[in-house]
Amino acid sequence: MQVLSSDNINGRCRIVVLISGNGSNLQAIIDHCSDGEIPAELVGVVSNVPSAFGLERARLAGIEARCLNHREFISRAAFDEALTTLVEDFRPDLVALAGFMRILSPAFVDQFAGRLINIHPSLLPCYPGLDTHRRAIADGAREHGATVHFVTQDLDAGPVIIQGRVEVLEDDSEHTLAARVHEVEHRIYPEAVRWFASGRLRVEGDVATLDGQPLT
Repeated sequence: MQVLSSDNINGRCRIVVLISGNGSNLQAIIDHCSDGEIPAELVGVVSNVPSAFGLERARLAGIEARCLNHREFISRAAFDEALTTLVEDFRPDLVALAGFMRILSPAFVDQFAGRLINIHPSLLPCYPGLDTHRRAIADGAREHGATVHFVTQDLDAGPVIIQGRVEVLEDDSEHTLAARVHEVEHRIYPEAVRWFASGRLRVEGDVATLDGQPLT
């Protein structure tokens, strides 16, 4: 059986966060690391978008912030190769995707297998991909939310770690629904990161486990 987890259980887990935009989930992780709730060090933040506000959040927190503009590369493979090198230079125990709007290559996913997680704004397996809030409202869904999962080569299909749920209200717009889902994201993502940093969260085969017990 394949078992993958952080190898830094007795020390402080080294975390790299990948972003493309505002970085509100990044901020939630920064805050929980700063107050000691997550036993980890956020060692780097990387964005593929030069104007991403999340880079400024990192700098304000004293975290090394780097931009790797995907538009400057001739191919997706070239970008992912450079991204792999950059992330590896930080020697991360955990790589957290927080609004990183690039589909990662199989080679990148394999390089960080078992230490690569993502947060997605839906209750997976419902609504993988984009426009999740609009699609939930259009379908008349009564419940929506967010999912933290391990990343695999299949888009938004890796082992589920934790989910947070919200009720879809009759008068919800994409904006109002997204706002409530964001509140859930800011709660469950730091929790998942805390589990991993504490050495409690693992991938065993294709199942996420917490303290040795399957999470799904």
